[in-house]
Amino acid sequence: MRLKLARAGRRSRYRLRKTLPEPVFGQIKQAWGFRQFLLRGLQKVRGEWSLICTVHNLLKLAQASKGT
Repeated sequence: MRLKLARAGRRSRYRLRKTLPEPVFGQIKQAWGFRQFLLRGLQKVRGEWSLICTVHNLLKLAQASKGT
């Protein structure tokens, strides 16, 4: 793994993970305590996940508008 990371250079996929999607999942799991879905079935789970993501984005917009 060290060799793979050293060969990848500065723009490694592993380095991009911590800046792009990983913090969002961490915030949803840690701050909100969302660790499992409440509904069954792929369509319902997708709807639940869409709702969680929508709430996350709305909270980010609300916090950004407070700062200005």
